[in-house]
Amino acid sequence: MRKPILSILFLCLCGLNVGIAQKTTLVNPILSGFYPDPSIVQVDKDYYLINSTFSYFPGIPVFHSKDLKNWKQIGNVIDRPSQMDFMGERLTRGLFAPAISYHKGTYYVTCTDIDHDGNFVVTAKNPAGPWSNPVRIPQVRGIDPSLYFDDNDKAYILYNSDAPDNKPQYSGHRTIRMYEFDYQNLKVVGEEKQLVNGGVDISKKPVWIEGPHILKRNNWYYLYAAEGGTSVNHSEVVFRSKSVWGPYVPYEHNPILTQKGLPEDRKDPVTSAGHAQFVEGPDGKTYSIFLAVRPYEGDFYNTGRETFIAPVEWKEDWPIINPNHKEIQYSYPVNYAENKPKDLLPQSGNFGYTMTFEKSLDPSLLFMRTVDPDSYTLSKKQGLTLKLKPETCMETGNPSFIGKRQQHLYSTAETELSFNPKAEHEKAGLVILQDEHHFYFLSKSLKDGKPFIQIFKSVPREKSMELVTEAPLNTTAEKVNLRISSQGDSYSFSYTTDGKNWQVLKDKLDGKFLSTKVAGGFIGCVYGMYATSSGESSSNTASFRYLKYEGKDPMYK
Repeated sequence: MRKPILSILFLCLCGLNVGIAQKTTLVNPILSGFYPDPSIVQVDKDYYLINSTFSYFPGIPVFHSKDLKNWKQIGNVIDRPSQMDFMGERLTRGLFAPAISYHKGTYYVTCTDIDHDGNFVVTAKNPAGPWSNPVRIPQVRGIDPSLYFDDNDKAYILYNSDAPDNKPQYSGHRTIRMYEFDYQNLKVVGEEKQLVNGGVDISKKPVWIEGPHILKRNNWYYLYAAEGGTSVNHSEVVFRSKSVWGPYVPYEHNPILTQKGLPEDRKDPVTSAGHAQFVEGPDGKTYSIFLAVRPYEGDFYNTGRETFIAPVEWKEDWPIINPNHKEIQYSYPVNYAENKPKDLLPQSGNFGYTMTFEKSLDPSLLFMRTVDPDSYTLSKKQGLTLKLKPETCMETGNPSFIGKRQQHLYSTAETELSFNPKAEHEKAGLVILQDEHHFYFLSKSLKDGKPFIQIFKSVPREKSMELVTEAPLNTTAEKVNLRISSQGDSYSFSYTTDGKNWQVLKDKLDGKFLSTKVAGGFIGCVYGMYATSSGESSSNTASFRYLKYEGKDPMYK
């Protein structure tokens, strides 16, 4: 009798383990740091998610997941200068609000190049790439285009556009419009039609209706979009119709998502939530991804707009995001198994990693505006070697800069630098950068012919830097380790010449100077490896052995 009892016990334990395996927790944000304007598509059991990148290159990262929790970047949509570059543009311009969709074996991304090409579409058979060259859609005038494929094989492109007859009744008065779309020839068909004027209730002067998507469910067409502008008044609203062309009737309990009006003194607040898209989870339930921010005080944040997730509940055939809470939660338990891929660079919660540069660059690393393959080399011995270029990060060109997003309020970036400056205009080191006019630069430099560690602060609107502080390097060694740490509203700068004994060069420099609120625009802070000859010609190089990142925020236990 012993064997059957043991067999039954074993089966029970296996069943218990299976039950445990079906539980996991979604942790917000699912993509930490500067990953705004998310768009998602489900293909079978796979999910693909993309974000805005503005004038950074490569553009539009592509993430893959099987569980909506663990996201691995598998490529970038704009990864060839022949597709597009952003030379001459400020970092906060470039690519606005892409949207991804799938139909009959082809992936589609629509997007807006805000200053040059306008609205365009690219396609791929594999979401990891390669993606096609952009095809312009000149009839679509506005921003935030997205495609909707109906079940009758017809496609539509909808977008944010001007007020009727280009005569706005108030500032921020916009419309949602749509064309039928020939997805085989990538062009619009027929006449444009206005679907939404102003927003939910034009008598209340709603602003910036944008980021529209259409979903069909239970014979209803749901048009949902952001409203209120991508800041503290941000929200998501929904309309529905029995016809894809409308008329679309707004939900009487709009908005279906917002953090507007919540107590400002709440702990670890999430704000500015909106720009949402729905997707069916592995459990068959509806979820929404959207952008939101994590300020360290008021509306001050340096990590940019991030990608969040929350469950959706359907009530009387209307969707409600985050139905059981007023505040967006940092975690949501779900009843399905986690599916974590190998070699995953973490994206949510507290985490750290070290990047080495032996054979290739991680697809998450960012250049300014384009990539110059002649400006850097990779090797097992030296790591990443950057040529000193005359261009600086204060201008709108392509300096020797490779960056990684700041993904936590409390974070540290560290590198080992091998660099022998030969003149005072030659500088290399770590930068923490919000944009061309707002950054701090921890640099190895020369002064009076001797090596120094210096901190520079950008001077807004002057394309210049001012010296904050400096210290002589009492060694002839080329190598020095550099570290920049963020503590919410401040940054600290340290160095070591022996790899062990760190010296704080400057503590608690103003972090609000690097906030989106002060700088303006739509991007977030980036830690960058940077080498420049400051307008002069140079044959010198600087090598970065590794880039180590660690982040730990108080909202994660």
